[in-house]
Amino acid sequence: MNVRKSRGLLVPTLVTITAFAILIGLGIWQLQRKAWKEELIANVTQRVLMSPAALPSPREWGRLNQTDDEFRRVTFPAEFLSEKEALVYTTGSAFRTDVSGQGYWVFTPARAPGGLVMVNRGFIPGADRPKEGGAARRVSGVVNIVGVMRWPEATGTLSPKADVERNVWFVRDHLSIAATKSIGAVAPFYIEQESPMPPGGLPRPGRLTVNLSNYHLGYALTWFGLAGVLLVVFFVWAKGDGRKIPDGKRRRGASL
Repeated sequence: MNVRKSRGLLVPTLVTITAFAILIGLGIWQLQRKAWKEELIANVTQRVLMSPAALPSPREWGRLNQTDDEFRRVTFPAEFLSEKEALVYTTGSAFRTDVSGQGYWVFTPARAPGGLVMVNRGFIPGADRPKEGGAARRVSGVVNIVGVMRWPEATGTLSPKADVERNVWFVRDHLSIAATKSIGAVAPFYIEQESPMPPGGLPRPGRLTVNLSNYHLGYALTWFGLAGVLLVVFFVWAKGDGRKIPDGKRRRGASL
């Protein structure tokens, strides 16, 4: 009978051990994500609070990377090519507390010293597409821009395709915009403009603030808690009715 009971416990034990290992692994992964998120928040906070430095020259662009250089504040003189602007649909921002609801980012190429840089000039509220190339948005002459370096947003499998005819994009991918609009070679990064404010007030630039969520500790405790509950349930089952052999099997074993 003990052999039969042991055999009856083998599969449930293996399943429980596997599930327990998966749950613990998920908890550890969330702790690792927590450490990564805390480091990210610290780095981003430090960078967005620094005084702006000169925009890197084109010969430095190839050495820049997202991990080390994103969110660096820079300043540079440039002239906007407003006829090449593109609108990127948005429903808010994790870094702009003054931006909420539906609207558009206005991405405009700017002729900076040595090359072209795409600039996110700021936010235009409203679900309706603003009139393309509106005169109120045009800024002529050289402008001294202060902003933050950002890298293009990745296009997901569920991301809507750009509506080129309406000049509307749905992903902040300035490289795709530049290629589609035949702007030419641009910097690998784009600039989130902080200042100056345009004469008409739109598009509205603004200072970035760090407002990233960090719930990974709660997620980790949830996975560890589920692992603990799993063990309790298994041991209760193993010591209770789950270990009993059905009466029919017991009688057949006794008759042998």
